[in-house]
Amino acid sequence: MKRALRIANLALLILFPIAWAAPLLRAGLLPFFDLDAISVLTGIRSLWDTDIFLALTVALLALVAPMAKVIGLALIQHNHASPRLLPALKFLGRLAMADVFLIALYIVLAKGTGVGRVETGWGLYLFTFCVLASFALSHIPARKD
Repeated sequence: MKRALRIANLALLILFPIAWAAPLLRAGLLPFFDLDAISVLTGIRSLWDTDIFLALTVALLALVAPMAKVIGLALIQHNHASPRLLPALKFLGRLAMADVFLIALYIVLAKGTGVGRVETGWGLYLFTFCVLASFALSHIPARKD
């Protein structure tokens, strides 16, 4: 069980960057993006031109918090860090969940305005899966071997 948890957590080190580059949604005629497919990375790049603070906030929530949590959990699982770090990792997980909520909120708002067309992409599901998997992995106690 302990080995499976370690492998699952380390898999997130690969899956998160894929999710960041994958299309979260496809949009047409949105005032904030002149792109057909919007990923976390292209969204941050577009936000950087208009609102640096918002771009930094999204980068923190979408990139830094989830990856720091995965790395921290890996350090604990491999006995390179103290389990006392777990409350901080759970907080990072909440920050990452806030990002999924914000993305969903933006989609609902864009659809509600009637401006253009918005469709969710497969990257939104992958990104949500990564965040939920990371959240679950940090809440599953590893049994002692």
